[in-house]
Amino acid sequence: MSKHVAVMGATGAVGTEFLAILEQRNFPMASLKLLASARSAGKKLKFRGEELVIEELTAKSFKGIDLVLASAGGPVSKQYAPVAVDAGAVVVDNTSAYRMDPEVPLVVPEVNAGDIKKHKGIIANPNCSTIIMNVPVWPLHQANPIKRLVISTYQAVSGAGAMAMAELEEGARAFLAGKEYHPKVLQHRCWFNVFSHNSAVGPDGYNAEETKMVLETQKIFHCPEIRVTATCVRVPVLRAHSEAINIQFTHPMSETRVREILSKSPGVEIVDDRERNYFPMPIDASGKDDVLTGRIRQDPSQDGGVGIDLFVSGDQIRKGAALNAVQIAELL
Repeated sequence: MSKHVAVMGATGAVGTEFLAILEQRNFPMASLKLLASARSAGKKLKFRGEELVIEELTAKSFKGIDLVLASAGGPVSKQYAPVAVDAGAVVVDNTSAYRMDPEVPLVVPEVNAGDIKKHKGIIANPNCSTIIMNVPVWPLHQANPIKRLVISTYQAVSGAGAMAMAELEEGARAFLAGKEYHPKVLQHRCWFNVFSHNSAVGPDGYNAEETKMVLETQKIFHCPEIRVTATCVRVPVLRAHSEAINIQFTHPMSETRVREILSKSPGVEIVDDRERNYFPMPIDASGKDDVLTGRIRQDPSQDGGVGIDLFVSGDQIRKGAALNAVQIAELL
């Protein structure tokens, strides 16, 4: 059944990726409305060979709309998602606004697609780092319950939006030309540098990105007892996040069994060539739907054979955001 669809935040990095994925996957639509701020109203974006005019987002934007794909920032979603639901639409929200709301399903389709049925008008898309980690970890958890996860992330600037991506390119050019360039989007210089993720640090010393990975994974897995700790870092990569994942299983787990499970898991592509020293890289993950997974090896620091290490790369804008939301919409 074709749906009347609206994209909220159509001009952002995720918004434009929504359009590309809807077109690539031939999502059934009777109409498509592009919504953004007043400053973007009147501009045009191409979709299926046509130019669509961007409309200003207002409370009246959702009349006749069945589905809203939202990525315009948490405060905007808080304001307009309930308005869209009242107008009869289902909202798949890509912001953090509703992720931890107990009334709102938080969904990674490869993990907990069944939770979609519980929605009351809003379905939340998880944080990008959470999604990229959950896709390869979930099938392993099903086979052998995981007790603890330790994650270190290498996050592309795409997670901070299109302007941060432009800042990385412009800053690198200026640096190589011997010119001075001061960051305006990110807190620190992102070219030829790494720094702790640019989200607020709480009283416990964890930044918001790290806390999201903990709480969201527990909610998605329906497993509040799983222990998760993360260190999230921004690196000078345009798009695609990478993560080093250390796993502690309940029972012994061999790397052979891990490969066997992941080779059959949806959304996972194994890239694990020890001879060539070729493993997941963001340059290879960019533009791909699957999460590249490799560096599969036993962790000898854990007794009893219960430890496994992985390294993954996934496109933050696609599977970490827009693709995951469209997959939810397809299941709807």
